[in-house]
Amino acid sequence: MAVLFSVMLVAAAGNTAMQSILPAIGAKLHIPDVWVSLAFSWSALLWVLTAPHWARQSDKRGRKALMALGVVGFMASMALCGLTLWAGLQGYVAAGVTFIIFAVFRSLYGGFGSAAPPAVQAYVASRTDPEERTQALSLVSSSFGLGTVIGPAIAPFFILPFVGLSGPLLVFALIGLLVLIMLRWRLPDDMPRFAARGAIVAYPTAAGSPASATEEGENDGVPAEDAPGPARLRWTDKRVRPWLLAGFYGGQAQAMMLGVIGFLILDRLDMRLRPDEGAAMTGIVLMAGAFATLLAQWGLIPLLKLSARTAVLVGSALGAGGLLMTGLSFDLHGIIIGFALASLGFGLFRPGFTAGASLSVPRRDQGSVAGMTASINGSAYIVSPAVGVLLYNWHPMVAYGLMAGFCGWLVLWGWSALRLDQPVAR
Repeated sequence: MAVLFSVMLVAAAGNTAMQSILPAIGAKLHIPDVWVSLAFSWSALLWVLTAPHWARQSDKRGRKALMALGVVGFMASMALCGLTLWAGLQGYVAAGVTFIIFAVFRSLYGGFGSAAPPAVQAYVASRTDPEERTQALSLVSSSFGLGTVIGPAIAPFFILPFVGLSGPLLVFALIGLLVLIMLRWRLPDDMPRFAARGAIVAYPTAAGSPASATEEGENDGVPAEDAPGPARLRWTDKRVRPWLLAGFYGGQAQAMMLGVIGFLILDRLDMRLRPDEGAAMTGIVLMAGAFATLLAQWGLIPLLKLSARTAVLVGSALGAGGLLMTGLSFDLHGIIIGFALASLGFGLFRPGFTAGASLSVPRRDQGSVAGMTASINGSAYIVSPAVGVLLYNWHPMVAYGLMAGFCGWLVLWGWSALRLDQPVAR
């Protein structure tokens, strides 16, 4: 379990660590903000496109092999991206060429890093008894959410004298190598005892949602090749359509918020000429947002037993308030509080939308609706962060007004459109 926990944690922490430092690197290289944002959009697009494929391949080629592939993709991407950015920061490579090469190497993470999380979940589900499975899946899934907190928190400590801002990427590449050695040396080969399928995990983002613990292996005792496939469910189905629309609009607002926050900190705290300090401040803000998200999902929802509808509506209202506060703040204290409040809201909203979609259909459609919600979650990070940065560069309050507008509209529309009243925590 320690090895599996490490695989999930490192995959998330490395990506969110990069999110905290890349705006500062872009400022130091004088790269337009939108191009920095598009580097993440490219990686997210590849993650969304390849994750379903790797989830299926883990059932055919073995869970351990797919975990190793994912870790190698992560490690290679971090090392090559780190070396590329170091060469650019040292002046050995032109700034524009640096980011083109960087985007190419980022594709290794988006294209192959997505192989590890579904393989980990399927490995656990296929080797644990039914009564132990939920707890085991919750443990490995929580590591993904924990990684989103750890990444921004420790990234500033890895900004080292010789390698500078590229240090966190190189250090995480070394950590990935250690995890790969542990995986090959300590993890038993997969000999499944139960049928189980890999669950698609959303692209890891700072202040994003932890991967949900889904109980795979509904066909216990049935060989994997004989297990029935998921039932087909249409996107236009009236039962799930309102929840998917809610996830789409709320997801756009959250993706824009995460895409813009690093540049807002550089501008509002006047750190464009001090990018190293800006990276440290960005890490603090992202860590506060990630903690607020975990507070909502691991504390408030189980404690208050919120219904799916209530979680979406209350979360959207908090998100709107936090976004407006962030956009209007000109000091670190205000930005932290506003971003944390918005993250708290999205921490309520996202599991509410996911649970509402799940509860709106019977058990036979759970596989289909899980794929739909994973697609909605991932697709938000393909275009919206870059759009948010473009609007931010035009005028900051245009971007933050649009984000808050998405959330406000979701409250007004969802009041009548979302009628399911069942608890998120079942």
